[in-house]
Formats: sequence, structure tokens, C-alpha cells
Amino acid sequence: MKHARWQLWFALGLVLLSAALYAAHFAIFRDAHHVFIYLLGDIAFVPLEVLLVTLILHQLLTRREKRQLLCKMNMVIGAFFTEIGQDLIRQLNRFVDEPGRLAERMARAGDWSAKDFAAARRELGGPPGQIDIGRGELPAVKGLLIDKRRALLRLLENPNLLEHDAFTDLLWALTHLTEELAHRADLASLPESDLAHLAGDLQRAYGLLLSEWLGYLEHLKANYPYLFSLAVRTNPFNPSASVIIAS
Repeated sequence: MKHARWQLWFALGLVLLSAALYAAHFAIFRDAHHVFIYLLGDIAFVPLEVLLVTLILHQLLTRREKRQLLCKMNMVIGAFFTEIGQDLIRQLNRFVDEPGRLAERMARAGDWSAKDFAAARRELGGPPGQIDIGRGELPAVKGLLIDKRRALLRLLENPNLLEHDAFTDLLWALTHLTEELAHRADLASLPESDLAHLAGDLQRAYGLLLSEWLGYLEHLKANYPYLFSLAVRTNPFNPSASVIIAS
């Protein structure tokens, strides 16, 4: 309230100052004709100034800030995949029913064009593969997520996440999955109804994880070829991938 009142008084002061200067101009030169010419000319320029400053310059500056923020966010996303994301993809791949087609497609991501990335994201609009809770190892997923819980919480504290809804959704999905697994002491004796619930949580996290991984790879390919090379050599869908560059 005090801030708004200060702005009101400041605006009123500026208007009075302008009126005083115009009055001084008239008192000295006794020429109302020129006073109104300059006054109307200045007022006529205001809409153009709003157009230039608000719509054009502001949009250019906003676009530049968004690009800078996107670069920072992709650094955060890169740290996430280095810390937990790639290992988690490898763990969750084991739960996918008939994983061959998905794995074969993702393993070739290093050779994709922009159209290939776009097609893959459209394909991930549906389930990336049906999760079969009996195929993988829930204790291993639980151990990984609990071990990296602090890292997930640190990422959620990053204020830049406000500009990246999809990655925020992924972190919330993983946090939820972590809590679900952490509250179950014995994962070996769960009823089918509870396993079906956990399968839904795994499905949600897996889909969001793959979508973010594809977006991160595409960003690296377009902007940081050397980081893209490392990401391809550690592709979690390629069992023969090796970080060692063979001669």
C-alpha cells in the first residue's frame, strides 16, 4: 500500500513539474502557439514510444532473457541426468514390456535430425512402453531414488524451474515415486492392487523422464556438440555404448 502511494505521489509530482515548465515557457515567451505545438507533438509521439519500447524492445529483451534462462536450465537438467537420470532410465527400462522396439529406436538418437526428435516426442505423447512391475527390480529403484533424494530436493529449490514446467513435473513425479517406495518396508509381499498403483507411478515418471532426455539431447546437439558426443557415448538405451573413443 505504501509502495503504491509513493508511486502516486511521484507521478503527480512529475505532472506538476511538467505543467510548471510549460507555464514558465509561456511566462517568458508569451507564445501559447508554440507551447501547444510542442505539447501535442510530444503527446502524439507517446503511442509510438509505447510501441517501440513495450512491444518491440521489451519482446527482444524478453526473448534474450529466455534463451539465457534456457541455457541455465539445461545445465541443471544436464546435472540431473549425470547425477541420477541416466541410471534411473537404465533401471526403469527393465520394467518395460517388450522393450526391444523402444530401445532400438532410442539407441539411434545420436544420428537423429530435428524432424526425428520431433517425431519421437510425438510418439512419447502416449505411453512409451507398458510397464510390467514384475520385470524389473523395485528395491534397486527404491535404493537409487532414496540415495538421490537430497539431489532431487535441491533441484526443486532452483528458482529457474518456474520457467520449465515439464522438468518440474518430472521432479514432482520422481519425488512422489520416492515417497511411495520409501513408505513400503517390504516390496516383495505387496498385493496386486498396490503393485498396480506403483506401476502407474513408474509409468508416469518413465514417460516424463524420456521426454526430458530427448529434449536435453536435442539441445546439446544444436548448441554443444562436445557434450552431445558424451551423451551419445553414455546413451542408457544402447547396451554397447562406451565412453571410451575407440580408434
